[in-house]
Amino acid sequence: MAEEKPDEELEDAEEGELEDQEEEDSSSSSGGKKRILVLLGAAILLVGGGAGAAWYAGALDPLFAMLGAEPVVEEQSDEVRPVEDAFFMNLPELLVNLNTGGRKPTYLKIRISLELDKETDQPKIERVMPRIIDNFQVYLRELRVEDLKGSAGMYRLREELLTRVSAAAAPTQINDVLFKEMLVQ
Repeated sequence: MAEEKPDEELEDAEEGELEDQEEEDSSSSSGGKKRILVLLGAAILLVGGGAGAAWYAGALDPLFAMLGAEPVVEEQSDEVRPVEDAFFMNLPELLVNLNTGGRKPTYLKIRISLELDKETDQPKIERVMPRIIDNFQVYLRELRVEDLKGSAGMYRLREELLTRVSAAAAPTQINDVLFKEMLVQ
């Protein structure tokens, strides 16, 4: 019996070590599985995002054409009309000094055309022309030279002038403000 005790202790020790190893294996394998799932999910997200971006940018159109799929053509919106339907009205030339903050005076010379819905709207616009010119003058005098730089500055100027002329000429529809000439000196 005395000899059995060391064997039993040895077997108990071996069983304890085996259980520890199994616990380590199961925890490392579950951590490994989690890592694989995370990497797999990231890869799927990356590939899906790249494919979506390529589709959105139109890079997949040749592939779709090769497969025989019809390209999706967006319908023309109501805002886009043929040029024949447009009527343009020239405004008088405007010359204003820009806001320079006390430095050397800087002037803006601008010629503008308005795109109207129909030719019959011209008398309505002429009746409110002093109000339109006044709105433009007040806005333009507060501009700085930096506000007019680049295409973004031109776009902001166009949008602001369109807002002001639409408010002054309401309910007459003004479709666009077009710059014929702009000179900053």
